[in-house]
Amino acid sequence: MQNLLNSLLELSFAIMDLVVVLGAILLPWLPLIVWLCFWLFAVNWTKLRIQLTQGGGWVGLLLIAVVWIIVWGVVAPPASGSYDLFGLHIGNFVGKTVYVTSLYCLMLLAGAAQLSGAFAGCCQFAEPVIEEHGHGNHGHGGHAESGHGNDHDSHGHAAVAHVEHH
Repeated sequence: MQNLLNSLLELSFAIMDLVVVLGAILLPWLPLIVWLCFWLFAVNWTKLRIQLTQGGGWVGLLLIAVVWIIVWGVVAPPASGSYDLFGLHIGNFVGKTVYVTSLYCLMLLAGAAQLSGAFAGCCQFAEPVIEEHGHGNHGHGGHAESGHGNDHDSHGHAAVAHVEHH
């Protein structure tokens, strides 16, 4: 019995050592992992794709990228004055442009993976509930009773549907 307890104790220490080593390996990559998880699991790419393509949202993404590059380049320039990427010595703002473009590419790849249905079990987004204001409860009399119908209030204005945000 003592051998079993010693073996379990050694196994628990080995598992703790494994967790510490994996944590040390993954900790520098944690911001990138969080970035990918956010764009993969927290964003409804079906709706975002429509906004980017038809709603002109790509202009907003482009402007955010430009501001991100400028601010990051001013706040955190490289210590040596240039970056060494793939054997090339590139300047501060070019390096930041490469990094921001890489993050945007990863964001779009996460969206493509979600839209492909590869993560359909994990990425299910409920449609927002559309509710109309209950104008009948505000002393206007019932809509059906006043003869205005359900799509207009007592003043003849069209009822506005509001979307709940979660």
